[in-house]
Amino acid sequence: MKINDELRQRLHNAIPGGAHTYSRGDDQYPSNCPALFTHGKGAYLFDVEGNKYLDYGMGLRSVNIGYGNEEIAQAAFQEILNGNNLSRASLLELEAAEKLIELIPSVDMVKFAKHGSTVTTAAVKLARAYTNKKYILVPSEQPFFSYDDWFIGTTPLTRGTLEETSHFTIRFPYNNIEALEKIVAEYDGQIAGLIMEAATHLTPCSANCDENIICANCPNNGSNYLQKVQTLCQEKGIVFILDEMITGFRWHLKGAQTFYGLTPDLCTFGKAMANGFAVAALCGKREIMELGNILTPGHERVFLTSTTHGAEMSSLGAFMKTMAILERENVVDHLWHYGQQLIDGAMQLAKENGIEKHLKFEGYACSPAYSFLDKTGTSSLGLKTLFVQEMLKENVLMLYIATSFAHQQKELELTLAAMKKVLPIMAQAIENGYENYLVGPVIKPVFRKYN
Repeated sequence: MKINDELRQRLHNAIPGGAHTYSRGDDQYPSNCPALFTHGKGAYLFDVEGNKYLDYGMGLRSVNIGYGNEEIAQAAFQEILNGNNLSRASLLELEAAEKLIELIPSVDMVKFAKHGSTVTTAAVKLARAYTNKKYILVPSEQPFFSYDDWFIGTTPLTRGTLEETSHFTIRFPYNNIEALEKIVAEYDGQIAGLIMEAATHLTPCSANCDENIICANCPNNGSNYLQKVQTLCQEKGIVFILDEMITGFRWHLKGAQTFYGLTPDLCTFGKAMANGFAVAALCGKREIMELGNILTPGHERVFLTSTTHGAEMSSLGAFMKTMAILERENVVDHLWHYGQQLIDGAMQLAKENGIEKHLKFEGYACSPAYSFLDKTGTSSLGLKTLFVQEMLKENVLMLYIATSFAHQQKELELTLAAMKKVLPIMAQAIENGYENYLVGPVIKPVFRKYN
């Protein structure tokens, strides 16, 4: 534990926040979580003392094949040997863009970057350029779209942002089409775009679903909230932007938009598109994307994105190999199947311990979200912190659930065996209070105004 404390202090001395994304910060994990890891392999992480942990974070959901996959690493390495970053466009970036165009039905053109904030902000810029309007709509329940002022200024973390910039971003409640229609009517003729994730832990339809068919094939698809949002945008001339950072290549090989039967005007991808390598993409309809072109005579230019490392060949090599593995191994089907087995096993163990009403799973089996409810039925971060703390003692890191192709039957059995030991403790904590069992502080929300 001493070496862990020393490393944590070194991290905070060298790096503001102790990590390069706040989602990896100390305040997001219980106190017995290692401060850092040395490497990952398959579905496992290894700390500086050589301890091995079965991981369900998977690089903040960016790893969907597995850590250290040799095929993907070799593909990236070969592109490093090919020069990695050339003076003009590489053949590989053309092939990678054409792969996305071939794969995703709504995509006519592609612009690569290194992280999600770049492409979501570029999408917002395009929406404003295309419509000559100012306002952008975002769902209140979806936590993060960009660190740029247009979005982060709408969160409690406003320090350092320009209020006049975020003033043009309006939040609306997810899954409430009437509320959205009211906002659109209030700002009629002034809204440039609407950006949203398709779904995270919330599902966009209240119908009793047949889990054997995707939403696009459902006879009740017209009642799907996302379909109603898309129709409203079409009717009002609002650019419909679907952010697929989380849903992309997990819900469906061709994107969650295919799962839900959507055709967004613009869409953004990142995270799992290259199994942890840094690449993101802005994609969309030609008539909008072409605003960033340099060939049309007399065309007023939109400086869309311009990133030296946006089309880095190593990352695009990883992307192309990741797509090949996703197709070859039917990885998305595996994520759905594994997730459902995990949910079923966990709920059976919860029932055996008399806490089936206190362990809640939401969302879809390909990316399930869990929470623990206290005796009043309220979601409790304290109980969740305790669960993560106790699972860590069993060498399982499960702050949230992001599975990969490396999670197989062995990993499922290890996870359920750990839960079998931990859930009796959770039953006691629900009855007696988590404070009697938790060591260290409760994990905190990322988006809070004060430390």
